[in-house]
Amino acid sequence: MTVETAGDRDGLWSRVRAALTRRPGADVPAYGVSAIAERLPRKNRPSQQIDEALRAGWKLGAERHVSLCVLALEMDNAAEYLAAYGREELDDALARLQGAVGAVRPCLRSGRSGFVIVLPDMPVLMARELASKIAVAVRREGVPNRTSHAGQVTLSIGLAAINPQGGLDRTVLTTAQQAVKKAQRRGIGRLEVADLRDKADKRKKAA
Repeated sequence: MTVETAGDRDGLWSRVRAALTRRPGADVPAYGVSAIAERLPRKNRPSQQIDEALRAGWKLGAERHVSLCVLALEMDNAAEYLAAYGREELDDALARLQGAVGAVRPCLRSGRSGFVIVLPDMPVLMARELASKIAVAVRREGVPNRTSHAGQVTLSIGLAAINPQGGLDRTVLTTAQQAVKKAQRRGIGRLEVADLRDKADKRKKAA
């Protein structure tokens, strides 16, 4: 014999009321809240945002026959900073760096301690000037760093330039990322430029 408790009755009538008040045709996921969460739009991850910006910049450059520049920025000695200050302080330093860089030009996070800026329709000389302005902004931000002989956090920058033609070629991004690594091998707060335009393109004046 099954004994029905007050809790059972309450649960039963709760389910009955829910069924009666449910809108006809309401789309209720079979697996409840977790299924609903799966259906919610998710914010694009940084890598996706970079890819979208790169695609848009490449398309614009190809249509207008102008240069596309990509800046890859990386916090210098990030591993040493993490060891000395901890993860929370590193995250705070990166947030301050992103704010300083973003005040000059909007940037996207890349990897554990870097940023990317896609610059469609920008000549190399102007991109170099922009890199200099970013370096000044980072110095003014003055994030302390006792592990660096500079006494504060610095960024190195890799600049890659190309004249887009045809479909998207991500080489410009990987080249910029390789350039910033090369810059860091030379020291801190350095700039390394990689020009992917062929000789004929270099003779043309970028718009």
